[in-house]
Amino acid sequence: MTLILFNKPYDVLSQFTDRGTGGSTRQTLSDFIDLPGVYPAGRLDLDSEGLMLLTDDGRLQARIADPKYKMPKTYLAQVEGEVSEEALAALRRGVRLKDGLTRPAEAEAIADPGLWPRDPPIRVRKSVPDGWIRLTISEGRNRQVRRMTAAVGHPTLRLVRWRIGDWTLGDLMPGEWRRSDG
Repeated sequence: MTLILFNKPYDVLSQFTDRGTGGSTRQTLSDFIDLPGVYPAGRLDLDSEGLMLLTDDGRLQARIADPKYKMPKTYLAQVEGEVSEEALAALRRGVRLKDGLTRPAEAEAIADPGLWPRDPPIRVRKSVPDGWIRLTISEGRNRQVRRMTAAVGHPTLRLVRWRIGDWTLGDLMPGEWRRSDG
């Protein structure tokens, strides 16, 4: 079994080919990983960064990606505004989105984690402070973390997936990958 931990950079598709129209030249996983037979276990939005797992083991891929297994995923979200305890409490209870109530999340305000600079940088407004939230969810709705933080009044400016189950990004820099022992 092969398991790859990859730090997906911002603006990279979480697939090996770009099926976009108009002859686009977006970067894909194949720009970083040249390893036949591995496939992504789940997705990460184009505008999100961080940990992706790739494997050649279909059962492991399903266990990681399928929401029915409820594998926890931890994100570091830079959000607009100073994070309030009320917003964190709402995230911990579950947030009502258009597609229903989310499961309760683990949520805490954290200091700036000192991540690598994002390219391009996030938009900064001098009149609006920002803060960081560590959020762990166990479901995988489309753009869920962004929708949850927006629903509690803190739109996400930058989103980095830090952990999936027991696997963490560690010291991997954007575009880097390594094999895991499982």
